[in-house]
Amino acid sequence: MSTAQPLRVAMIGTGFMGAAHSQAFRVAHRFFDLPLTPVMSVIVGRDAAKTQAAAEKYGWNEASTDWRAVIARDDIDLVDVCTSGETHAEIAIAALKAGKHVLCEKPLANTVDEAREMADAAREAAEHGIRSMVGFSYRRVPALTFARDLVQSGRIGEVRQARAAYLQDWLVDENGPMTWRLDKKLAGSGSLGDIGAHAVDSVQFITGQTVEQVSGHMTTFVKQRPLLGETVGLSGTASDEMGEVTVDDAAWFTGLLSGGAVVSFEASRYATGRKNGLKIEIFGSKGAIVFDLEKLNELEFYDGTDAAGEQGFRRIFVTEPEHPYTANWWPTGHGLGYEHAFSHQVRDLVFDIAEGRQPLPSFDDGLRVQQVLAAVERSAGANGVFTPVA
Repeated sequence: MSTAQPLRVAMIGTGFMGAAHSQAFRVAHRFFDLPLTPVMSVIVGRDAAKTQAAAEKYGWNEASTDWRAVIARDDIDLVDVCTSGETHAEIAIAALKAGKHVLCEKPLANTVDEAREMADAAREAAEHGIRSMVGFSYRRVPALTFARDLVQSGRIGEVRQARAAYLQDWLVDENGPMTWRLDKKLAGSGSLGDIGAHAVDSVQFITGQTVEQVSGHMTTFVKQRPLLGETVGLSGTASDEMGEVTVDDAAWFTGLLSGGAVVSFEASRYATGRKNGLKIEIFGSKGAIVFDLEKLNELEFYDGTDAAGEQGFRRIFVTEPEHPYTANWWPTGHGLGYEHAFSHQVRDLVFDIAEGRQPLPSFDDGLRVQQVLAAVERSAGANGVFTPVA
């Protein structure tokens, strides 16, 4: 039995991300020797009955509908924000001011101003030992982390070009009902912020560079959708009343990285046949890497220093004990899944809290991604080139 001190967690939000984060808090300390043991103290939602059902299903000790009261409690150490984007700033800033560590889902906020307020609050809280992290979980997929390690160790030489495309198809059916992700007031943006944010953060993480300039285009294919009727499980049925889609369905943008490389991004929730395809290609002066989330245990690596007759992309199955995170799971060859990245996120956050380090990605990192997203929106509206600043 672990003798580590408890880290008492309150999670706000009961939806898709709430389920994923719950799995991580249940599992992380059972596979990693953590300096603090996460305790799933309370889950918070808007509907009392649904929140209680989520507590029982996901393993939380209590259920509440009052996040302010929960944040004020002395028996809570960490607040995990898994709500829609328009509430991130209010909840996270309140938690930081109450002396709670904070994990906040991506994108950090709906606007640059909100993200800046959150980053300012996080820096101030850090002076008092309070830590914060934004949840770009794909950084913790072992193959993507390994890609970062290869690039940072110089295996592909100077980065010259990067490509990232995050493609899904869950909106292809134009008769599918409205969700909060299609409402700009709630979500901030559509595919750009929902999945494009992951693409931006992943490229910046792997290359160690920032996006310095962008030129973009955004479009909305379906302008109206049926409003939700009766809720069934985690989804809902469509009604006869129509609602306006106020976000982008797809976004494309090119740019420059701080090291001089060119980069292109694509984000779409209308890419028929692509279920969760985040593909990242990084090309350097001595080699290249390719990562595909739909093959998340694999990495393609091209070593340009090989003899000419031996060159070609090699498939690396990222399940060896030498690879990031994998030694704590299954024997070699037994792959990991989507949910493991969230367990790795909890693992890293707990170590950072216990050892007094700034967790990464920080709220400042989240602000930087938000600035890129805002610059893409400005560029798409003006058909110009913009730098990612406020």
